Amino acid sequence: MTTPTYEQDLATDAFRSEGNVVLQAGAGTGKTTTLTMLAAATRRSGLYLAFNKSIARAARRVFPAHVACRTTHSLAYAAVGRYFDDRIKEAVRIPSWRTGEKLGISRNMVVTIGERRVTNKAISSAALRTVNQFCYSADEEIGPHHVPRLRGLEQPFLHAQLVDLVLPYARKAWQDLQHPREGVVRFSHDHYLKIWALTEPRIDVDFLLLDEAQDTNPAFEKVFTAQAGRSQLVMVGDSAQAIYGWRGARDVMTDFDGIQLRLSQSFRFGPALAEEANRWLAIVGAPIRLHGTPAIPTELTTVERPDAILCRSNVGAMTEVMNLLNENKRVALAGGGQELVKLAEAARDLKAGRRTSHPELILFPTWADLQEYAEYDIAGRDLMPLIDLVDEYGTDIILDALSRLHDEHQAEVVVSTTHRAKGREWPAVRVGDDFADTEPEDEQDDGGRRYSGTIGPAEARVAYVAVTRARHRLDLGGLAWINRRPAPAPDPINRHPRDGDL
Repeated sequence: MTTPTYEQDLATDAFRSEGNVVLQAGAGTGKTTTLTMLAAATRRSGLYLAFNKSIARAARRVFPAHVACRTTHSLAYAAVGRYFDDRIKEAVRIPSWRTGEKLGISRNMVVTIGERRVTNKAISSAALRTVNQFCYSADEEIGPHHVPRLRGLEQPFLHAQLVDLVLPYARKAWQDLQHPREGVVRFSHDHYLKIWALTEPRIDVDFLLLDEAQDTNPAFEKVFTAQAGRSQLVMVGDSAQAIYGWRGARDVMTDFDGIQLRLSQSFRFGPALAEEANRWLAIVGAPIRLHGTPAIPTELTTVERPDAILCRSNVGAMTEVMNLLNENKRVALAGGGQELVKLAEAARDLKAGRRTSHPELILFPTWADLQEYAEYDIAGRDLMPLIDLVDEYGTDIILDALSRLHDEHQAEVVVSTTHRAKGREWPAVRVGDDFADTEPEDEQDDGGRRYSGTIGPAEARVAYVAVTRARHRLDLGGLAWINRRPAPAPDPINRHPRDGDL
């Protein structure tokens, strides 16, 4: 883009005012280009905060010299993490139950909660996951709400018993992590980030640009917002793409005190796909609607040979991989297949009558026990695709299939979960079948046709990410059920921005 859009000019003017700015940037709207425009509009010292190392490296090539480009972890490492180098370098992966033993969780410890036998492995895993949840939070101390909810113990009174059991070991683990040179708990980058955040650090620059702000975890959110009054704060992201709540992230943009602006012109796809994206944005209640670029040919159609298939879950991705391999396709899995291998290995253990240490399945002693839970307990319904897949193919065939995956540059098609596809794009995309509409058909449109009721905002945000990864052709696939619903009412926010329109 050689000429700034009207929205980009507005953002630059707001930035020059030196007030705090919130920039809602929809899918494909030139977010990085806009941020470099802001940086070029001043000679003040700035810091661009990227979501990961690769984004930070790419940003260094385009941002002016007076703006440093780093990750939040690199800030924390320079201040605190380097003192824990010995523990980071020596951090080898060992089973959580071995760590639990060193924290005082006996190897033969078994506690019955409800109908579940909670073994030392489950207690150890839960204690370490409690520490992880605490590290993502803005809290100063570990509390009951950090203890994860385990499958099979979802009811509040059962979870309360788990909290009483796990919390003392979690607190002991956190104390162990305070020692720079030695300890029994495997030290990770999230640990020193939390230790740094608790020091209430000051970041000495004139302005901060926080990218992917909708995925900021509360621990760093507290650090970032504490810089107000010392530095100009600019948040940029897309609230409708806030899909990492399960790991502690939350959308900090909507309620932030700053000038609220938007980027709505998508340079990724044409008007037809923008219209589809806007259906999901309306469901989410997002503060933005997209406008496609007319010169980009984009259509919603059946795609027989997609470049990518995007799934809702790991199990859905596994199913797609199996189907494609049966068709002798060269298949790649975005991010590699390790997560699916661990899930298949856990299923193999259960079918052999052995307990597994997989955190999703750790409370089930046998495959039959898991089958019963998934069939009769509503909290376990999402496990049915895994059970059907394993019962149809067997774990050995699944593990063999996963060993035959290709690198992306050698593959005919890439299979990905939507979470891993975030930030990426392909010419032709098909949405996987595991996005099935599972809500009860409890409403009718004007023609008397039945359709499902409320779509949860979390599901709608994942769907929005999925449909906005295509450039030219999108096959709605597992999201085609949206066509059975009445179209959303026109929204005045959907006007195209022009002079005097904002």
